[in-house]
Amino acid sequence: MQTSGPTDAAADYTPWRAAKFYIPLLIQAASQSLTYPLVASIVSHGKNGVVDLAAFAQGQAVMFMIGALGGGLLTTGMVFGRDADGFRQFKRLNLWLCGTLAVLQALVCIHPFDRIVFHGLLGLVAPMDETAREVLFFSIPLQILFFLRNPGLVTLYNARASASANWATLCRIALTALLAPLFVHLGWVGHRMGMLALTGPVLLEAVLAQLLATPYIRRLKPAAEKTAGFKMQFLFTMPLSFGGALLAVAGFMIGAFITRAAEPARMLPLHYVTMGLVNPVGFAAIRMQAVVLAFPPRDKTDHSVFRFALAAGILLSLFPLVGQIPAVARWYFGTIQNVPAGDIPLAMRAMLLVSVLPIIQSLRGHAEGLAAWRKRPTAILAGQAMNLASLVCALFISLNLGVPGYLMGVTAILVAVTMTFVTIRMGLVWADMEETFGRSPRGVRGMEG
Repeated sequence: MQTSGPTDAAADYTPWRAAKFYIPLLIQAASQSLTYPLVASIVSHGKNGVVDLAAFAQGQAVMFMIGALGGGLLTTGMVFGRDADGFRQFKRLNLWLCGTLAVLQALVCIHPFDRIVFHGLLGLVAPMDETAREVLFFSIPLQILFFLRNPGLVTLYNARASASANWATLCRIALTALLAPLFVHLGWVGHRMGMLALTGPVLLEAVLAQLLATPYIRRLKPAAEKTAGFKMQFLFTMPLSFGGALLAVAGFMIGAFITRAAEPARMLPLHYVTMGLVNPVGFAAIRMQAVVLAFPPRDKTDHSVFRFALAAGILLSLFPLVGQIPAVARWYFGTIQNVPAGDIPLAMRAMLLVSVLPIIQSLRGHAEGLAAWRKRPTAILAGQAMNLASLVCALFISLNLGVPGYLMGVTAILVAVTMTFVTIRMGLVWADMEETFGRSPRGVRGMEG
């Protein structure tokens, strides 16, 4: 099995050490994702209610689709940014992608590209199309800040200082939690105020992450041997990032299909409100990838982290079930998200269906981490391509069967994530077969099979 990094990093796994590393990541991912429901409360109290929230979510979906083209950077930094030279090249790559994608995002906001995206692809009508376009434009600073925090987070993860990274994110969440009710109380509502409440706390997080990482950056040693340069890190990142873009397109496609189903103005907000509560747990589960990179397997028979991932996924799956408590459902969906009382049971039903999502996401995160450690990003890319293909197939079938819009998205997500996990594991099995039978990797120049 191919490995990288210091050899002693593979020998010190214990469930307690893994939990100590993972729990801050879990809190960070879950709390980070909870900023969107908080901001959603600002948007949904605007002039058009939850209709504005649906348009806001569509604009954000386009932003994340563009940003996903740099989605492999954290993994790249954890693999190659462990010495001063590799880290310097990683920072250069990070800035280059940041600038390129910020320009691309600005172009999408300009005519005629905006009409192609929001009218042609997403099928949005007035006033949702203009709201989504404004959200995309005002989220350019947010996109830049997400990239600027990458070097600090990579350094902290490589130093296994995930708790420090967690503090930066918790400060972001605390500020968002203060701003959300304050904005609603002052009447500062709507999509523009939502973007302001989303961007300011991310600026705080990026600054804190850099400050906390500075001591670790200064301690990075020069590379003992030739390090991966800009070109090699770029080639490693692109399959991961392209796969991330496919995943972002998947969210993009869900909205496009629901808008073509019955009662889109009612069903689309229900989908986003439901997934806004489930996504934090799903994102927390998929951070298992970082656990694998921090505690890689000692050999092919070492399944310790896999068992850890399975246990973590089962525990996380209990969280969405809280939404089945009527009082909690009425408080969150009705009071916080302004969902009509008659639609609350539909949101509860959708949440029950996706309660198994954290288990699948955790196992998928483990598979992605294993593929990254073995420097086989094409296995991840294949899984993410399968994610989009299976999701579109599930959406197409659901649409033709007349499945309600609020169930179309969650069903397709479950099918897609399952197929992603299966495909990545099959890719790793194929890699094992190539190594077993002595077949050399094809056309990869020593990087992947």
